[in-house]
Amino acid sequence: MSAPKIAMVGSSMVDLVTRVPRLPLAAETLTGSDFKIGFGGKGSNQAVMAARLGAEVSVVVKLGRDVFGEQTLDNYQAQGIATEHVGFVDGVSSGVAPITVDEATGQNIVLIVPGANERLSAQDVQAAEDVISSAAVLICQLEVPVATTQAAFALARERGVTTLLNPAPAAELPEALLDLTDVLVPNEVEAAQLSGLTVTNASEAEAAARALKAKGPKQVVVTLGKLGALVLDDEATFIEAQTVKAVDTTGAGDAFVGSLAYFLGAGFDLVAASRRASAVATLSVQREGTQTSFPYAEDVTPHLESLGLGSSESGGAA
Repeated sequence: MSAPKIAMVGSSMVDLVTRVPRLPLAAETLTGSDFKIGFGGKGSNQAVMAARLGAEVSVVVKLGRDVFGEQTLDNYQAQGIATEHVGFVDGVSSGVAPITVDEATGQNIVLIVPGANERLSAQDVQAAEDVISSAAVLICQLEVPVATTQAAFALARERGVTTLLNPAPAAELPEALLDLTDVLVPNEVEAAQLSGLTVTNASEAEAAARALKAKGPKQVVVTLGKLGALVLDDEATFIEAQTVKAVDTTGAGDAFVGSLAYFLGAGFDLVAASRRASAVATLSVQREGTQTSFPYAEDVTPHLESLGLGSSESGGAA
């Protein structure tokens, strides 16, 4: 595989993961079977996934001056991610994400407390101009201030860098930000919230994708969990997911987005990149955890070959 350069301006969280027999009802107390602390945040997860596939990844994030922040910095470095634009904020906690996982189905409930993520600013973006300008793809989400994301996309657009926005958690998006977005990647819930349409199947996903594309993005990919993904470029293409037994779906969307950025950066067109990203996400749900579930290139390459996706469809390397 080639080594595209990927920049991520966005979030870092520490996951606090509890496994339970089933998801609790409102006001109900359940006894969990297991608890783990892991590294997360949608942006950081996506960056790690791209790095594990072989990309040269740089992150622009803010951490709290606490034990979680120091451990997060160590994790970036262990993953081979460039950290010259990782900043620390005194007197503010690092971001945390309490996660509850149904151990029978793998479904999950996720909350986030942004903490230092809310301090990432347009000034931090300008300070990271070098890594953004040299990237093939810039990934952003909505776990940091929208103004920061918009500043990053404006810089990327000036430099001819592909902008990929994962609009999570879903929020009203400024027209200017959508106009700067090359690839918008919501899941079915986010697509429904952003379009005002119901999204439960491929046909409804296409309608929502067309409504979102009309607002400014050049391309839209709606991920549909175990169903697959709907890709809207000039035409709509439905990508059916493999049928597997999910162990833990936490982070599957981030595995898809990080992989999509990697394959786009490697030269694949959107449909070809999405097919491969879907296959990577399928691998991730068969393992526990978030970043701990993400496969490495040595696992992904034979898996893609087994699916007939080992050769380029658009000039990139598989």
